[in-house]
Amino acid sequence: MAVIVRAPARWLWWLGLLSAGAGAALPELVPVLTGRRLGLAAGGVLFVAAGALAFLARRGRYTELAGGAERAGRAVFLQDRAVSARNWRRARSWWLAGAFVAATASSLAVPVAAGLAMAGAGAGLWAKALWLGGLERRSESLLWVRTERAQGSPVAVPVRGWFTTGLAAGDALPGGARRRGRPVPGGAVVSAAR
Repeated sequence: MAVIVRAPARWLWWLGLLSAGAGAALPELVPVLTGRRLGLAAGGVLFVAAGALAFLARRGRYTELAGGAERAGRAVFLQDRAVSARNWRRARSWWLAGAFVAATASSLAVPVAAGLAMAGAGAGLWAKALWLGGLERRSESLLWVRTERAQGSPVAVPVRGWFTTGLAAGDALPGGARRRGRPVPGGAVVSAAR
């Protein structure tokens, strides 16, 4: 389940930093509305604000669903982490490209700021995935959400509950990180998000 939270974090982080870098170089090439120093100051504030918002958003709902999670039955098919991350990326590739272009274009008005806001949102989502990993380690179980109900968010309105499996299930570690090395015997049937 944390895979769905973690999937956008890396993309927002790197695209945000790339946009911020382009925005920092822009004042040398074309006239911009404000200076680079003001853009960096605004970007620093937006980085912290976007990161805090991404980390804190709907945490009560996450905690509520984690507390009420049911053990996944044998009939429940759970999707691999890699498939969940790939599906998320494919479904939102145009959204990510549009956000990058918009953040970079906004540097004509305020250089760097929107790119740092994107990077901050990525950092906040990464921190939330680590927080979810802590919940999973403490309960000694991985949390799962049905992908057909999640629609990009594991706490979307259609999500009525989560499932749990043992920590050895599938190809994901607590927090949504990829499991390295050989698969755990008996754990390859399930993985990161349904």
